[in-house]
Amino acid sequence: MAKKNKTTIKDIANVLNISAAAVSKALHNDSRISEKTKKAVRQVAENLNYQPNHLASALRSGKSKLVGVIVPKTNSNFFSATIHNIEEVLNKEGYNIIITQSNESYKKECANIDTLLYTQVDGIIASMANETVKLDHFEKIKAAGIPLITFDRGENDLNVDYIGIDDYQSSHIIIDHLVAQGCKRIAHIGGFKHTRIYNNRIRGYLDALKKYDLSLEKELLLESDLSIEDGRNKMEELLALDNKPDAVYVAGDYAALGALQVLNEKKIKIPEQIALVGFGDEPFANMVSPKMTSVNQHSYQIGKIAAEKFLEYTKQNTIQQSLQKHILKAELIIRESSLKKTQ
Repeated sequence: MAKKNKTTIKDIANVLNISAAAVSKALHNDSRISEKTKKAVRQVAENLNYQPNHLASALRSGKSKLVGVIVPKTNSNFFSATIHNIEEVLNKEGYNIIITQSNESYKKECANIDTLLYTQVDGIIASMANETVKLDHFEKIKAAGIPLITFDRGENDLNVDYIGIDDYQSSHIIIDHLVAQGCKRIAHIGGFKHTRIYNNRIRGYLDALKKYDLSLEKELLLESDLSIEDGRNKMEELLALDNKPDAVYVAGDYAALGALQVLNEKKIKIPEQIALVGFGDEPFANMVSPKMTSVNQHSYQIGKIAAEKFLEYTKQNTIQQSLQKHILKAELIIRESSLKKTQ
């Protein structure tokens, strides 16, 4: 089957017997073109299924009106909600977004960045993959002269704007709550230490234990990829200890769900025998049994601030980034899985 040629501006011009330049101006709502002509151009464009060539437009104007968004995964409520709020803000200013996901892969993240730069996006808003340690691919964005804004997972070494919650203080809030419930042997299933947010959560956990003179044993601090399966595996490890924890703080809700499954399967009473706290406040946290205590990461505010920060650079028409860090206070949503005492 022969490949169908894409409709061009010249095709629309031929139908209406006007110049291609007039069609282009009409499609861009140029005030020099009459409303009658604009309406006719839009109608013919729709009839011929005309699709604008954003790449060509970007090369001509220097602006594509596209913003790349890179996330580790889109099946997380936090990331999907953040994307929604980024898009909502940017759409109002005439921008569209291109969403890519790394699936926690460094190589995929590198490929995503190359694709977005080739597409001539006007900026990139990104949250890093778990595997990311080297930052050369992010430096490419800065070298291209377009704004780079990071959220949730971003490294200080990049010296770009960052939006997220106070991960260090979040751990203090969690430990404060668990200690108030009478917990004394608190384990932590954390993310990989090389990722700044998980390292901050680990530091907060360790310092909070010191605050309450609670001893830490190495066997109670485990690193994880924070998947459901790994949450199950790490919970099994903790339950195999001679001296089991009386509470487990997990740095991600999916891993916490895996841990919850194991506890329920083994008929361990939650929170009476082991209290459980997750992180991210995924919708399922309020649907499982028992309902799971978790940290609200404020996806709405993070998405809104990230988009507004990008727009600020476009309005200033500058790539000189102010390197601001917008740190939001996390909120602990207390539910049945950790509530040993009546509040």
